[in-house]
Amino acid sequence: MDDIIHLENEGDLLAQIEEVEALSSIYGDEWCVIDEASRIFCIKISNDLEGSKLTACLQIILPPDYPSAAPPIYQINAAWLRGLERTKLANSLEDLYVEHVGESILYLWVEKIREFLVEKSQSSETVDQPENVNMTTEEEEDDDDDDEDMPDFRSLKLNTENAHLFMDPAKDEEAPPIKHGNTFTDRRSTFQPHLAPVVTPKQVKMVLEKLYENKKLASATHNIYAYRIYCEDKNSFLQDCEDDGETAAGGRLLHLLQILDVRNVMVVVSRWYGGILLGPDRFKHINNCARNILVEEGYTASTDEATKSGAKIKRPKSKKMK
Repeated sequence: MDDIIHLENEGDLLAQIEEVEALSSIYGDEWCVIDEASRIFCIKISNDLEGSKLTACLQIILPPDYPSAAPPIYQINAAWLRGLERTKLANSLEDLYVEHVGESILYLWVEKIREFLVEKSQSSETVDQPENVNMTTEEEEDDDDDDEDMPDFRSLKLNTENAHLFMDPAKDEEAPPIKHGNTFTDRRSTFQPHLAPVVTPKQVKMVLEKLYENKKLASATHNIYAYRIYCEDKNSFLQDCEDDGETAAGGRLLHLLQILDVRNVMVVVSRWYGGILLGPDRFKHINNCARNILVEEGYTASTDEATKSGAKIKRPKSKKMK
C-alpha cells in the first residue's frame, strides 16, 4: 500500500515539475520560486491595461497529492481586493478546480485572475492608485513601490494536507454566531476584534460575508483575519490568514492562534486608520485585541490564570467543536 502511495506522489511531483517549468517559460520574471523544496511559488498578475493598472499576487503552495487528489493552497494578495469581490474571485477559482479535478490548474487560475482584473478595471470609472486603496501611509512607507502585493512567507507556512476541505459541498450549513469585542483607540486609530467558531472553510466565507454586510465594518481600512480548523481524522490543522493591506499582520495573527493552540475558531480584527503612524505598535494592538476576545470567549486562559495554575495556556474542553 505504501508503494502505491509513493508512486502516486511521484507522479504528482513529476506533473508539478512540468507545470512549473511551463509557467516559468510563459510568465518569465512574473513567476517567482519562493521555496522549491516546500513547493511554494508566487506570480504577480496585472491587467496589462494602460492608465488603470491593477495588480495582484497569487501565492501558491503545492501539496504532495496535487494535482491528482488535492487543489493548490492559495492566497491572493491585493490591497484593493476586499469583501464580496474577494469571495466572488475565490468562488470562481474553486469552480475552475471542480471542473478540472485531477488536472494541472495553475495556468487557468492565473488567467482567470487576469480576466477578473480586466473586468474590474473596465467597470471602474476612476481608478487612480488601485494597489494602494487599502493601505495606510505606514505600509506605503514600509514597502517598495512594486512590492506591496508580494507575500511574506517567513510569517506563514500553511498546512497542506487538508486542502481538499475547501471543496466540500456541505449543504445546509448555518452561519456561525459572531461575537464583537470592545474597541480600542490609540492616536486616532481604532481597533475592534470579532470572533466566530468555524469548522469548515465555507463557514469562514460566511462569517466574512456577514461582517461585510455591516457598513461600519466594511468601511474599515483593514479587516485582518486568521483561522484554525482542527481535522480530527488526520490530526492536523487547516489554517489560513489575510492581511487585507496591513502587511504581515495576518501572519502574525495566525502565529498568535498557533501559540495559544486554539482551534475551530476565526478571529477578525478591524482597524480604522486615523491618519497618525503607529509603527510596530499597530501589530501589538491587533494581537492584543485578538487575545482579549479569545480569553473573553473561553478559548484560552488569561496570562494571570495560566501563571497561577502553573499550566500551559490551552483551550478549555467546553469549547471543543466536533
